[in-house]
Amino acid sequence: MSARPTIVVEDDPFPRMLRVYLDPGVEPERVEALRHFLAHDLPDLDGWLKKLRAMAGPLYPATVKLAADQATLHALLPEATVLITESFAVREKELALAPKLKVVQKYGMRLHDIDLAACQARGITVRTLRRRANISCAEHALMLMLALTKKLHRTHGRISFDQLRHAGFNPATFDTRYTPNSGWARIEGLSVLYGATLGIIGFGEIARELAIRAHAFGMTLLVHQRTPLSAEEQRKWHVTQVPMNDLLEQSDWVCVQVPSGRATRDLISTEQFERMKPGAALINVSRAHNVNRNALLTALRSGRLGGFGLDPLYEEPGDANDELLKFDNVILTPHIAAMPRFNALSDFEELVAGIGAQLQ
Repeated sequence: MSARPTIVVEDDPFPRMLRVYLDPGVEPERVEALRHFLAHDLPDLDGWLKKLRAMAGPLYPATVKLAADQATLHALLPEATVLITESFAVREKELALAPKLKVVQKYGMRLHDIDLAACQARGITVRTLRRRANISCAEHALMLMLALTKKLHRTHGRISFDQLRHAGFNPATFDTRYTPNSGWARIEGLSVLYGATLGIIGFGEIARELAIRAHAFGMTLLVHQRTPLSAEEQRKWHVTQVPMNDLLEQSDWVCVQVPSGRATRDLISTEQFERMKPGAALINVSRAHNVNRNALLTALRSGRLGGFGLDPLYEEPGDANDELLKFDNVILTPHIAAMPRFNALSDFEELVAGIGAQLQ
């Protein structure tokens, strides 16, 4: 291509960074904000940009325009060569507005909101991206489960009798002439994920990455979401779709994996905690306010909730005096589930190189 391409990008936190990567007309303050954001993982932003742009082929330099909503998308489509979308609908109506469109890049894997047949009829390439941050979030959710299962947050570094007693444990010596020596720390309540039931609320891309990993651990998987899954999809992901109440009542672990918004705020509250199996644990790597904080504290104080893992927090930065930190069955981490930054940077290298090759 000889003319500079116009890239229309959904204005979400990560995709909007393409303005810096590919558009020479980007505002300096946007560049500096990104430099600050990446500094701890990428001290040489300029060097990385040079590398990325060399991979981009005809995709650099480009004019990058951001669309915050579907209406803005419609206004920008007439000039679009490339559309990069996370959640926009791309159907015949949108394609009719985009005579120059050559590539639709889904910032993710699920194509339920993109009309593949209509794109194919127009000769428009549709690309997907298995986002590394989604994989990382799924790993983080599993890590929280494993840490709670093995009480790692309570036992790490506590290797002497004095340390273990100070932490509330009752270690002992064994007569190894007759018994093994394992378990001398006498940590009560340890368990395994194998054979346990995991209920996943919401079944988007992170939830599907979690399902892959939980199945490998030998867990039974229940899912609940508003959209029905076909029998084929349930077999593919090794899950059984059930009503919300059934999931809460049957699961040893419940993982909330829904987007934030008015419809999902306080999705888990008093009624849901009362339906959960006594001693079950809750993991939330979506948004904190999807779980009602007061109801959560009540469930923890009563002992009904067996454990809780959270990332990101209810407020950021967090409060060192947060009551949640007082419970020995709670793990909080400071918004690191999707990290490191190179998850996103590697995604963009793959995305830019792939689109660039399509425009050759």
